[in-house]
Amino acid sequence: MSYESAKAAFADWGVDTEAALAKLAEVPISMHCWQGDDVVGFEKRSGSSSGGIQATGNHPGRARTPDELRADLEFSYSMIPGSHRLNLHACYLDTDQNPDRDAIEFNHFAPWVDWAKDQGLGLDFNPTFFAHEKADDNLTLSHPDQGIRDFWIEHGKRSRDIAAQIGAVLGSPVVNNIWVPDGYKDTPVDRFAPRKRLEQSLDAMMATSHDKAEMLDAVESKLFGIGVEACTVGSHEFYMGYAIRNETLLCLDMGHFHPTENVADKLSSVALSIDEILLHVSRPMRWDSDHVILLDDSIMQMAQELVSADLLQRTHIGLDFFDATISRTAAWVIGTRNMQKALLRALLAPWGQLKSVEDNLDYTSRLVATEEIKDLPYATVWAEFCSRMDVPSGKPLAAALAQYQTSVEGRG
Repeated sequence: MSYESAKAAFADWGVDTEAALAKLAEVPISMHCWQGDDVVGFEKRSGSSSGGIQATGNHPGRARTPDELRADLEFSYSMIPGSHRLNLHACYLDTDQNPDRDAIEFNHFAPWVDWAKDQGLGLDFNPTFFAHEKADDNLTLSHPDQGIRDFWIEHGKRSRDIAAQIGAVLGSPVVNNIWVPDGYKDTPVDRFAPRKRLEQSLDAMMATSHDKAEMLDAVESKLFGIGVEACTVGSHEFYMGYAIRNETLLCLDMGHFHPTENVADKLSSVALSIDEILLHVSRPMRWDSDHVILLDDSIMQMAQELVSADLLQRTHIGLDFFDATISRTAAWVIGTRNMQKALLRALLAPWGQLKSVEDNLDYTSRLVATEEIKDLPYATVWAEFCSRMDVPSGKPLAAALAQYQTSVEGRG
């Protein structure tokens, strides 16, 4: 089918494909750096996984240096239509120095900022509260030892300062997302005390105000993880209350809730109390396993809620998955494009008509419409978007991904 025929098919439902394509081009996706090297980072010190952070597999081609990671990112962005962002963790510093987490500075990330400016990318940031000897107990900001808490508070302060400086240089606000692995493997007798310590540590971390044109604070909850099966200190309820009280962004990670929960359903609820939302789009499989996202019901429902509730301007969309059993660049490309495909489908829905029949309690017409529009030629509109953005789709995309993977397999 030609694009003009597809355009006419959507017009029959009152949908303007040109408007949808223009809107999609404006939505940046923050692609996560840690898919490219299996969450290893570039600190010149030994660390260990903690808090459920684990990439499995040993597929050839893992990036071993910042330059290799940036090369992989450049290729991946060239396969993704639109202009996007990079989500950088604090353990991905690029320096000959060897600072501990409580001594990181902006200059340790300057090569990333220069590269982002050259590539026309925005950056986001995350303090790294895992893979460190002071996180081996799976307690950081809520640790009963004041000295350990102070170490992580200082790391958080410096991360916020770095994020703000990045935002000032790039002229785009950096979302600085705070997630800690704190929790207990077995049932604790006191849940209140560690949560009070976490609250106090966060308050100390964020005592200094930053210009929101440069940096936006976000806080992220989790249900459980490896080693924290019984209790996670930073639960959804904890962080939702904290975000409301302190006017930060609330991060909803699709892998951080019970497998039967519909995270898309949470958007309209939290949007009533929180100005801006951060999404970490992932695919849990039985637990927070962070599989590469598919164009499945959970992703499409998330996109539908963002568009239907008019939340796109209030939501920062980031990705969070890490699969070391497949090509890491292919994972980035397919995952990001699937998020875009879901958004395109949502933008091509006749929301005015659907909401009208729903408000009239005409659920039969709603069912008929929502099922019939599933047959519309979305793929043709997506192919047109890729063509206009000069990126491949279909078999040419598959060939380009395979060719690049072959070129990096010599890394071991």
